[in-house]
Amino acid sequence: MSNSPEDELAGTEQPFVSHLMELRDRLIRAFLAIAVGFGVLCLYPGPAGLYDMLAAPLVAHLPKGSTLIATSVISPFLVPLKITLLAGFLLALPVVLYQVWAFVAPGLYSHEKRLVLPLVISSTLLFFMGVAFCYFFVFGQVFKFIQSFAPKTITAAPDIEAYLGFVMNMFIAFGAAFEVPVVVMVLVRMGLVTVEKLREFRGYFIVLAFVIAAVITPPDVVSQLALAIPMCLLYEVGLWAATAFARFSKSPEEPGETPAA
Repeated sequence: MSNSPEDELAGTEQPFVSHLMELRDRLIRAFLAIAVGFGVLCLYPGPAGLYDMLAAPLVAHLPKGSTLIATSVISPFLVPLKITLLAGFLLALPVVLYQVWAFVAPGLYSHEKRLVLPLVISSTLLFFMGVAFCYFFVFGQVFKFIQSFAPKTITAAPDIEAYLGFVMNMFIAFGAAFEVPVVVMVLVRMGLVTVEKLREFRGYFIVLAFVIAAVITPPDVVSQLALAIPMCLLYEVGLWAATAFARFSKSPEEPGETPAA
C-alpha cells in the first residue's frame, strides 16, 4: 500500500519543531549570558573605563598633551558602549560555545563528541591568546614604530571610531591567526589531508602567512612580522599536535558507532 505525502511528512513535523524550540532556547541562553556580561562590565569598570584600557597602548605613545578625539556628536557615547558589548560577548564566549556544543552534540558519533569539546576549549583559549598578544605586545610596538616616523610638525589626534575599527580588525586578525593549530588538527582528523602532506606544504604556508599578514595588517614591518612569525610557529605546533592527537583518538570508521538520537 502506497503512502500519501501527508503520511510521509507526518512523522517529521514534531522532531523538526522540537529542534527549532531547542535552538530558540539555546539562543536565548546565549543572549542572556552576553547580557549578563554586558551588565557586569557596565557596572565595573564601566564603558568609559573599558575604552580607556583599550586606548592605553596608543595614548602611551602619543606626543605629550595629545589625546584621541571624537568627530561625531554621539561617538563619545556609542564607541564605549560598543566596546562594552564586545567585551561582554568575549566574557560570555564559554557559555555561548557551550550552547552550540549542547545543541549539536546529540547528533554526533561518540568519537566526535570526544573531539568537539576539547577543540572548542582550545580554540577559545587560542583566540584569547591571540587577542592578548596583540594588545600587550603588538600594539605597543606598532604605535612606537609609527610615531617614530611621524614628522615633528604633525600633532597626532586619532579619531576614537577609527581607532575602534583598527583595534577590532587587529583583534580578529590575531585571534584567527592563533587558530592555525586547531585548523591543522581538524583537517588531519577529518582525513582531508595527511601530516606528511602538510609538512611538504610548510614552505608554501610560510609564504602564505607573510602574504596574509601583508594584506590584513597595517603597512608596517612590525605588525606584519608579529602576525606572520607566530602563524608559522603555530603551524609547527599544529603538525605536532595532529600527530600526537591521532595516536590517542579512535578512527571514525570504527564499527558499531552510530549517531545519537
